[in-house]
Amino acid sequence: MLFIDRLQHAENLSDNEQRIAEYIEKNLALVPEMAIQKLAAATYTSHSAIVRFAKKLNYNGYRTMRFAITEAVQQKNAQLHNVDANFPFKPADSPMEIAKNISDLTTNTIQRTFAQLNEKDLEAAATCIRKAQRIFLFAIGDSQIRARSFQNKLIKINKFSIIAEEYADEIWAAANIGKDDLAIFLSYTGNGEKRCKIMQFLSKRHIPTLLLTGNPQSKFIPYVSQSIVIIQTEYDTLKIGTFSSQVSFEYLLNTLFAVVYSQSYQHNVARLKTNYVSMIKDGILKDNI
Repeated sequence: MLFIDRLQHAENLSDNEQRIAEYIEKNLALVPEMAIQKLAAATYTSHSAIVRFAKKLNYNGYRTMRFAITEAVQQKNAQLHNVDANFPFKPADSPMEIAKNISDLTTNTIQRTFAQLNEKDLEAAATCIRKAQRIFLFAIGDSQIRARSFQNKLIKINKFSIIAEEYADEIWAAANIGKDDLAIFLSYTGNGEKRCKIMQFLSKRHIPTLLLTGNPQSKFIPYVSQSIVIIQTEYDTLKIGTFSSQVSFEYLLNTLFAVVYSQSYQHNVARLKTNYVSMIKDGILKDNI
């Protein structure tokens, strides 16, 4: 999770910690150059208060927090035109202005997603996908479109996945998932009683599960084997469209597919060539062009 996101999602801050948080947010570019004593003086707190604040944000201490703040400043400076993810264009914008805003929003979203990725989590998730006998994709609405795209890619490497919620069969799908399978949940908000019950059901049966979400406080997280949380500046409801969240999901799923592919790269390339030759020889590829 990025520093700014940790700051915005911090809970149960004391008065001193709230003052530290407000100062850092207002003076983000200055803090990387400040020693802990200087920050304590600027916030009318103490050395120990700064350390406690850093640990509340899940950093080991001030040094690691300051490093994260430095990264946040660099990322902010590298951003393109700042675009509101919920209302990325105005009524008076020209078609080319709208196109530029959508371009910047898409680029910023991918950069923001990349900055939050963790190599260990990516490797673990890809390994689960590769080893799974069957893959069940739980996704509805716009997220199901992303799931279908992922499903289409998996076919290319002989991985046949199932859209578990396609015909409202998610309960039966969950009942038939085995320990050699993998259930992947796509939920930006990370909420929903029915989904939560399904995850609890799978957790009790020790079924491998992977959650992709944009909510670090999602009540789903305790019930899944692994979660990848990617936070965007998109609201749950008040917005023109799901621009940012779906770009993020698409990029994340494409990345996972690429990592899965790379784990058995030579085998997958050999299969690709064999299938391609067979399709050309038997004429079925030409018919589908």
